[in-house]
Amino acid sequence: MSSFTKSTSFNRRALSSLAIESPRSTSSTAFNSPIGSAFASPRLQQSFGGSPRPSSSVNRLKEISYLFQVLIIAGTIVSFLVIIAGGYLYVVPSLGQTFLGYNGALQFNTFNTSVTDNDAKECDIFDGNWVVDDDNYPLYNASECPFVEKGFNCLANGRGHDEYLKWRWKPKRCDVPRFEVGDVLERLRGKRIVFVGDSMSRTQWESLICMLMSGLEDKSSVYEVNGNNITKRIRFLGVRFGSFNFTVEFYRSVFLVQPGRLLMRWHAPKRVRSTLKLDVLDVINHEWSSADFLVFNTGQWWVPGKLFETGCYFQVGNSLRLGMSIPAAYRVALETWASWIETTIDPNKTRVLFRTFEPSHWSDHRSCNVTKFPAPDTEGRDRSIFSEMIKEVVKNMTVPVSVLDVTSMSAFRSDGHVGLWSDNPLVPDCSHWCLPGVPDIWNEILLFFLFRQQVH
Repeated sequence: MSSFTKSTSFNRRALSSLAIESPRSTSSTAFNSPIGSAFASPRLQQSFGGSPRPSSSVNRLKEISYLFQVLIIAGTIVSFLVIIAGGYLYVVPSLGQTFLGYNGALQFNTFNTSVTDNDAKECDIFDGNWVVDDDNYPLYNASECPFVEKGFNCLANGRGHDEYLKWRWKPKRCDVPRFEVGDVLERLRGKRIVFVGDSMSRTQWESLICMLMSGLEDKSSVYEVNGNNITKRIRFLGVRFGSFNFTVEFYRSVFLVQPGRLLMRWHAPKRVRSTLKLDVLDVINHEWSSADFLVFNTGQWWVPGKLFETGCYFQVGNSLRLGMSIPAAYRVALETWASWIETTIDPNKTRVLFRTFEPSHWSDHRSCNVTKFPAPDTEGRDRSIFSEMIKEVVKNMTVPVSVLDVTSMSAFRSDGHVGLWSDNPLVPDCSHWCLPGVPDIWNEILLFFLFRQQVH
């Protein structure tokens, strides 16, 4: 999935094997070289003062010379044909290929391809490029999906161009399988898929529901189980697909661990109003454990503006950690989550995934510039300390967890944010994403992971 540095022991074994082979290689070069053997040939010795060659040797040399000329001619013809064929393929690509690209970059893309099991083992699905695909995207119409928040439907809110809808993710060494809604609906029959996290998780949840609804003629069979409207304030939202007997659920848990009130106020400075209990998972965790698929995320709320500036500080056990940094606290929270997974989740029943940090594209803290096309450079947004911590923690877990590493791929999509096209145009938004849009691609990769073995 994600690549890590190879172990020291592996490197030592490699160096050891090189040390053993070195004398053998030197010996081979010094005494068994084809060039050395040629100069020691008896035939060459004869030509420098040896006995005269019999007449048959002359005939044999003529035959060899003739064969050599034939081989040269044949090689020339084959090389010419290869060059001609290559030029033809470059000028006239096969009908299954389309020229795709951005910023003048020429790319070939073969449609209707899928990742074989052998390809999957060698493919890092998160290493790739964004390419135009206006034949297959967008995957749905947000105005026809009742589960998209009004603030995320950018086209309906006045966004004047739709180029941001037509990009798909193309890994360098394979392809993301096409979203076939009928196949996915059948695979999810009788299942329960649960998203846990912040508003970015809710956006991905909304996206998946709309993707799945696009394949239903009877959309009345899809409903929120409690009759709730989609809102950021509700901690639980669940949408049931009655015809296929499965639910897609969202639990709002922005930190994954438990926020709490400060009970012993007289022992804390006045600036402390509440705490975040890093060693206690969110109390609603019992609602998650029976899911067939669990998708977690956390990150956007781990900033001073959501913590220290509101009077919220970290707590471990009964100890208030006023000096703990946000990255250190994030790591403790991840370890708490990992311990819960290892002690609670049955890997034979539940597939667990963790999505990495999704970058924002603010120009500064108050303004953002939503571009018309993806950015040609990530400007450092492809790196996140939170994402790296997620990978490190998951790598050391005893229960298998897949990492959806969307950080780098999303860093290019400065064109995909809500910007001023929300339900409140006075407040710019370069954190959340338009729907349809980037979260749809996350879900295509999510479905790839759900229904196949891990990629890398």
